Amino acid sequence: MLRGLFGGAAALALVLSAGLASAQDFSAERISQDIRHISSDDFQGRYPGTEGERMTLAWLQAQYEAMGLEPGGPNGQWLQEVVLKRYTPIAGTASASWTGPDGTVHPLTVGTDILLRSGSNDGKAAIENAGLAFVGYGINAPERNWDDWGDIDVRGKVVIVMAGEPDAPEVTERFNGAYPTAYSNGWYKADEAFRRGAVGVITLSMVEAADVSWTRGARFNDRQRTATPGAADLEFTGVINRSIGLALATAAGLDMTSLVGFASGDFKAFALDGVTLSVANEESIDTLTTHNLLARIPGTERPDETIIYSAHWDHVGVGADHVSPVSTTEDNIYNGAWDNASGTAGIVEMARQIKAAPPPERTIVFAHMAAEEMGLLGSYGYAANPVYPLETTVADINIDMLPLSGPTRDVAIFGKGQNTLEDDLAVLAAAEGRVITDDRQPEQGFYTRSDHFPFVRMGVPALMTWHGVDWDEGGVEAGQADWDAKFGANYHKPSDEWSADWDLRSAVENLTLLYRLGLQLANGDEWPTWKPNSEFGARRAASDSARQ
Repeated sequence: MLRGLFGGAAALALVLSAGLASAQDFSAERISQDIRHISSDDFQGRYPGTEGERMTLAWLQAQYEAMGLEPGGPNGQWLQEVVLKRYTPIAGTASASWTGPDGTVHPLTVGTDILLRSGSNDGKAAIENAGLAFVGYGINAPERNWDDWGDIDVRGKVVIVMAGEPDAPEVTERFNGAYPTAYSNGWYKADEAFRRGAVGVITLSMVEAADVSWTRGARFNDRQRTATPGAADLEFTGVINRSIGLALATAAGLDMTSLVGFASGDFKAFALDGVTLSVANEESIDTLTTHNLLARIPGTERPDETIIYSAHWDHVGVGADHVSPVSTTEDNIYNGAWDNASGTAGIVEMARQIKAAPPPERTIVFAHMAAEEMGLLGSYGYAANPVYPLETTVADINIDMLPLSGPTRDVAIFGKGQNTLEDDLAVLAAAEGRVITDDRQPEQGFYTRSDHFPFVRMGVPALMTWHGVDWDEGGVEAGQADWDAKFGANYHKPSDEWSADWDLRSAVENLTLLYRLGLQLANGDEWPTWKPNSEFGARRAASDSARQ
């Protein structure tokens, strides 16, 4: 039932979408029972590489076979293999020193003066007397009139960067205010440095070695890390503290103000003349093989143009190490019913409904991504080795943690203001008396934290709806309190279990909108675009010719 009167544009959208949605019959009960099944203790937290993975993928394949969908993976298979490299520092192999203009070598104490990782390529770093350059935030953002790099040549050099992005009052209007941009992330800085030929990236932390944030980082620095498929292939990354930064600047004939003038918007990178760095480090490598599962409905008119619905099937397994034995005395299974058995079931139900509609003109793919909880790694694996060309992928529509509430007036999304998919969704939502909002939690950085984001980084417009909190009955006050309580009590905890009391009406509302959006894209010739101030538009624009 519509919540109220709506304008002409929204009414037209409702009329146009009515035919597309004629077969739509999302079942909250079926979604609930699917969630219950794959989040049961038998699946043991669905950790990649375990029996829980095998059971989950077998269940998904059986659902799609029963619907009559085609395998959507490589070479006509259901599964796309994702091989993950895991790096662990080898004790005693790390060393570092810097040399000043006078030729004096200054050893650095690993853990106190510098933190090192060489978790890429072969896991070995052997850098001898590489030049140094300070590049401020390391940001090049033409759409924001910001360029820290200038014309500096960093080929073969190690670059020193500041964490985050500009937050001075006089320049924050160039960025997204309370919502961080992609430029604040370490992966962006590494990618940009690698693209320019640097061999390593060091982050300058403006604290001393005794500071609790430094000692905490040092304590956890030797943990095993899993490399992101497609990540910058640097020789090493590291962190230095304020005292070491000051020593390097002083040796180069600079003062500390040279290293803190980076936030003005007028900064340009500079070399630390006469100062070089030597680094050695070695890490052992093992691999974890996991799988994405893809099903598809081929397009009847433009089969090479693809819409992807995605959700991650994995959760965090059993116990603190993910693969512990199941306890007989306490609940140590992280069932992941909400996160993300709910999204997984939502994608399956989406496929069921779209399969019941007339065949789409463009191909629609239903992608169940692996290892999201390890850092979106299944989705990054797909983006690095796409089954369907990213240049002709129309959009990714991602579902992670379906809302668990009654109907809402708002449809929250991650990344509001980024691309025109939100405008299309806003028209469809308005026809139901609803409005698009941001996620209301800028401190969480949600836009970078689910499987849509690897597509985004490659320039593919993507959308992820989130939890509305403006309840039809109770408004924001009741809705926000309920969300805060649920998230605080259950997120990444063994208590994230299926409940017969879950209210999936809002989930059905959102799924219905995403169904209409997907079919609108699949049966039209629109190519969603990035908005002028988006940092991802340039990547998409580079492949414009493929979409002519």
